Amino acid sequence: IESPIHTNGLTVAPTWGSCLGVFICLDCSGIHRNISDVSKVKSLSLSHWDEHEIQFMAENGNEKMKSKYEANVPVYYYKPTHKDCRVLKEQWIRAKYERKEFSQPGNPFAYEEGVKDGLLMKRGRDNGQFLSRRFVLLEREGTLKYFTKYDAKEPKAVLKVDTINATFQPEKMGNPNGLQITYLKDYSTRNIFVYHDSGKEIVDWYNAIRAVQLHYLKVAFPGATDAELVPKLTRNFLKEGYMEKTGPKQTEGFKKRWFTLDQRRLMYFKDPLDAFAKGEVFFGNKEHGYSVSAGLPSSTYCNGAWTYGITIVTPDRSFLFTCETEEEQQEWIQQFSEVIDATMSPRITRVRANSRHDGIFKISVSMGFCFV
Repeated sequence: IESPIHTNGLTVAPTWGSCLGVFICLDCSGIHRNISDVSKVKSLSLSHWDEHEIQFMAENGNEKMKSKYEANVPVYYYKPTHKDCRVLKEQWIRAKYERKEFSQPGNPFAYEEGVKDGLLMKRGRDNGQFLSRRFVLLEREGTLKYFTKYDAKEPKAVLKVDTINATFQPEKMGNPNGLQITYLKDYSTRNIFVYHDSGKEIVDWYNAIRAVQLHYLKVAFPGATDAELVPKLTRNFLKEGYMEKTGPKQTEGFKKRWFTLDQRRLMYFKDPLDAFAKGEVFFGNKEHGYSVSAGLPSSTYCNGAWTYGITIVTPDRSFLFTCETEEEQQEWIQQFSEVIDATMSPRITRVRANSRHDGIFKISVSMGFCFV
């Protein structure tokens, strides 16, 4: 994130410089100010630069400093982009320059010890309160467990790493260190929401999960390269937000719901922080009868306030949604189209519908390890 930033095919040049010898963007400059004992920043256009400072920057620069401070970054370690949340960017910068975690070969990493045991604040499924819970990540078992009491003998839940996804959700959770962990439970998607007051600790948990996932993948797919396996680790959702939906008969009233598009699964929730999805839609390929278009059928009874419609056609039925704005409508259509246009792996055929709920299929699918 400290090189020229690429946005929609355009390159935005960094506007700040650090005494570490790197050129950075405005956002990163704010983080560098928080480690003022390590990094001093100046504006490239507004600050005065002494001759020796200019010479130092000319002799170093982003690529040279990258070879120094990122010399030994583990392949599973998540390198944030300008689109990621602040806690990921801040801990990445602190890990490089303040703690110098990646500068020396052979440095032990806290997130690859094979076991991680600690307390996280977890949101209660029913009451919405955050309470301290013990979490244990075990590489040898390929599991993440949590306990309602620190000294409890039996875990409240056991999550298999091959069904886990983890993604930071500071805005949705209202906490800068908020992490959403998604996994499969009884063929349904289950969400748990956790945070830690320490940004370092929550990012360490995140990368520890990725380290265990990579270990699992290397065992499951011994012939695969790191370049093939790393994209199968944790991922951000393609899109989230509110839409209105109607039922399978398409004569019911439209109701406002929170939607999450995760790879080929569209899930909807009554509340963004619900533990379970009320329903899920599987998106196949356009060659198998899936399509998306703007608007609603002329016969649709639309009682909602939102008028920007979307029609999704699947081999089983059509799904009707409405968005609040045309911009939201077009963003959803673009994401749906990209999913439907993408080639499906033969392994996706392992996905199967287990039950219907409100006219929408509940889907059983490996969360992170569909090796395509």
